[in-house]
Amino acid sequence: MKLITAIIRPERLEDVKSALFAAEVTGLTIIRVAGHGGEKIAVETYRGAQMAYEFHEKVQLDIAVSEPFVDVTIKAILGAARTGEVGDGKIFVRPLDQVIRIRTGELDIEALTPEPLRHH
Repeated sequence: MKLITAIIRPERLEDVKSALFAAEVTGLTIIRVAGHGGEKIAVETYRGAQMAYEFHEKVQLDIAVSEPFVDVTIKAILGAARTGEVGDGKIFVRPLDQVIRIRTGELDIEALTPEPLRHH
């Protein structure tokens, strides 16, 4: 099991969600974040004073997946989030030691499997 965290441009969110859902990756958490990577710092003049905006608005997606969905998830994000410009974001893949579905107490792969799929 892995926890995939993607930091993407906000304007790419709908395309990324569509790509993930098309790949049958449906469990995700979306968080609005601000950060700085390789982008140049924008300097603007406001009321005669120069101001530097160091952080850019981004969207963070946290997606817990079983091993068969790791590559599928990464490919979906890359295909939908990439513009080719600096600031497209990053994908982090970390080991996930345990997952527990709070409602049922199910563990790991069972906890990651969407409800409708488990009952077929």
